[in-house]
Amino acid sequence: MNDDLTVLIVEDDPHVLLGCQQALALEDIPCEGVGSAEDALQRIDADFAGIVISDIRLPGMDGLQLLDELKRRDPSLPVVLITGHGDIGMAVGAMRDGAYDFMEKPFSPERLVDVARRALEQRSLAREVSALRRQLAGKQALEHRLIGRSPAMQQLRELIANVADTSANVLIEGETGTGKELVARCLHDFSRRQNKAFVALNCGGLPENLFESEIFGHEAHAFTGAGKRRIGKIEHANGGSLFLDEIESMPLNLQIKLLRVLQEHSLERLGSNQPIAVDCRVIAATKADLDEAGKAGLFRSDLYYRLNVVTLELPPLRERREDIALLFEHFLQLSALRFDRAAPELDRHTLAALLAHDWPGNVRELRNVAERFALGLPAFKKSGGNEGNAATFAEAVEAFERNLLVDALEQHAGNLSQAAQALGMAKTTLFDKVKKYGLG
Repeated sequence: MNDDLTVLIVEDDPHVLLGCQQALALEDIPCEGVGSAEDALQRIDADFAGIVISDIRLPGMDGLQLLDELKRRDPSLPVVLITGHGDIGMAVGAMRDGAYDFMEKPFSPERLVDVARRALEQRSLAREVSALRRQLAGKQALEHRLIGRSPAMQQLRELIANVADTSANVLIEGETGTGKELVARCLHDFSRRQNKAFVALNCGGLPENLFESEIFGHEAHAFTGAGKRRIGKIEHANGGSLFLDEIESMPLNLQIKLLRVLQEHSLERLGSNQPIAVDCRVIAATKADLDEAGKAGLFRSDLYYRLNVVTLELPPLRERREDIALLFEHFLQLSALRFDRAAPELDRHTLAALLAHDWPGNVRELRNVAERFALGLPAFKKSGGNEGNAATFAEAVEAFERNLLVDALEQHAGNLSQAAQALGMAKTTLFDKVKKYGLG
């Protein structure tokens, strides 16, 4: 059984609640208790991994109303109802409406433990099946979002598919133009938070005097010019994902406040002392080395360790030259559609220049070049010298060769004999090159 699974007990009688908690604790079953349905709903977020055992008769919202709300949020969540003697007919009706089981008071500790274990096992199995389905769908869809055949991109897609549906905070590292926001959106879109807000904030694009209000929000009249209440980015991302780009630019005093939000899952708007519960997955991005920045006193190390539960490193385009032709063709087709004209054919001289260029602007620069080429303009602006001569001739040749091999293997479904014949080379030579480029 998954170690993250827990039992949430909803019972307003403190003696019954304590007895249930003790019975489960003696069997090493994680549990916690609350005294009302309203408190239970505060604890059950999109990532809740567990089951609910609730009394039917509660102050305020009753157990049947709680069941309806929980089933609306997550139909697979097992809910067990505790009934009095006169509520059995009501409990049977609730089972038709989706309750997992019911227990009549008084019940034995053994009965409680047995029902809890069965419900937890069902919950564990359902979550595993759901995660596998999402992961499979995510892997297939990611290939159309994050384009590339290089080992680095394959590994990146695997890692995104593996962590997207978790609540773990993610730190994305990469140079400008490598696609950090696209990766952040993929993490959101392939998670169970996909129907909630994806909120992006560039930490380097705001003056410091506006930053605190923008991210935490403010109450009316909290400061001069604050005419009405403003909901901040973190609060707006509640239930969804918050993407903080250029996190290295965040002022140090606000890093402390952000760390507190991450630790306590609550915030206070400017001008208010009222804590507001928030549940958002934080995805941060940086082009700097935050570990080194922390050692230099330019970034809080405790915030760095809180953010980089999972680290995704985006390779610069010059380190995955085998993806250049594929990406260029993709952007070329998109640009042709946008400009409402036929896509020009990629000639070998342009391809050679693309493969030899050093791409300081990475994928963003490549897209710009493709747009220019789609308009019938030279791919590279004339600069008085050889365009894109930063890469060595050998590097350009290897990238071109790898592309040819990948295309041939795909066309022949990985059959080495057929691919070798199509390429006009010996099978042993092709085998050696497949090993050299990590295509096996």
